[in-house]
Amino acid sequence: MESTTSRQRWLARASLAAATASVVVLAVFAGLRTFALVGVGLAGTAVTAAAIWWVLTRRRVTRLLALLLAVAAPVWVLVQYTSANLAWVVAVSAALWLLAVGAGRRALRRADADVPMPERPAVPVRHPVLIMNPRSGGGKVERFGLREKAEALGAQVRLLEGPGETDVAELARKAAAEGADLLGVAGGDGTQALVADVAASLDLPFLVIPAGTRNHFALDLGLDRDDPSKALDALGDGVELRVDLGRAGGRTFVNNVSFGAYAEVVQSPAYRDDKARTTLELLPDLLMGHEGARLTARAGETTFTRPQALLVSNNPYGTGDIVGLGRRARLDGGELGAVGVDVNSAAQAAGLMVGGRATGLTTATAPAVVVDADRPSIPAGVDGEALMLPVPVRCEIRPRALRVLVPRHRPGMRPALPRLNWRRLVRLSLARTS
Repeated sequence: MESTTSRQRWLARASLAAATASVVVLAVFAGLRTFALVGVGLAGTAVTAAAIWWVLTRRRVTRLLALLLAVAAPVWVLVQYTSANLAWVVAVSAALWLLAVGAGRRALRRADADVPMPERPAVPVRHPVLIMNPRSGGGKVERFGLREKAEALGAQVRLLEGPGETDVAELARKAAAEGADLLGVAGGDGTQALVADVAASLDLPFLVIPAGTRNHFALDLGLDRDDPSKALDALGDGVELRVDLGRAGGRTFVNNVSFGAYAEVVQSPAYRDDKARTTLELLPDLLMGHEGARLTARAGETTFTRPQALLVSNNPYGTGDIVGLGRRARLDGGELGAVGVDVNSAAQAAGLMVGGRATGLTTATAPAVVVDADRPSIPAGVDGEALMLPVPVRCEIRPRALRVLVPRHRPGMRPALPRLNWRRLVRLSLARTS
């Protein structure tokens, strides 16, 4: 019987109680119709997932019919529950089940999973240089007054302005040559990666200001994405984190590099002007294998054979469910994460709803991932930037290569929750506290 904390024990008990109550509610108020209700729900979920797959892999009339089916399936489920006068029963049971799942996953989270990345005292900086993209994130630099606040704190700001593209890495190297003792970026993750590479190579501290659209790197550093100006607090009261950097084909990435269907789509010249239309036009041939490179990849002992999409990340993402592929518990683990998707039928698309255990989803961790293909170069999305990389593409981790300056007081990172395991929950509920 495993040792556990009092909090874990009571969360496990709450989870088991809520799960039991969920079943009891159905049994008491629905009686023998319980099995029919569950069957209707499962059937509706499977049909909806399959219909979405057909929307992505078909065109014209078939796609339209699949879209109608994707809408009709959940409506049919709701009508069935309502006509049986059991909609409220299903709603209460579902709420209890969600409570059971949430409490259970929190109970299973190890105590050491809550340990944050180690912080070090920050070295005082005297000549910080911050590169800001005024266009990033719909104009967050101006909206949050980032330039004015940074200059008031003694930082020198260099804006990415003017016609044409600016060589951001060269701008950062020039700033360092002129005496900058800290480099920072207010912009998207792609720009963050370019300057982070320069900072790491010169062993300079790096400041992340989440002024992009998604700011995944900032999220996993525990920064406040709602107010990017709070990242500037690090200049006055900051601590230093040592985090890993990824590298793919000689290009540094802070989040991930994608290969396959998504990378092929973003290469299209039409993608910037009409993302949705371009994606729907190109995906059928890419997902069904009629177009695009045929990939193979190796991560440690795991081989990915012809995945439709492959994501290699700087430290692994949570994989308790498919939605969980968006957060990393730590950025100093010294390993890449690799997630391959290979879905060839509507049945597999429905199965993907179970996440990490789905037959169409393969995950692995390794210090290096090598991606090969049936052509000399392949599209890649490096932190969202569309590139063409020669094969084989070697992706590798650079452990604790980057010194990141962050505010001492910040929202922090919510740890990833593990997959539900009812047997472990029972053991935890009976265990003695440590």
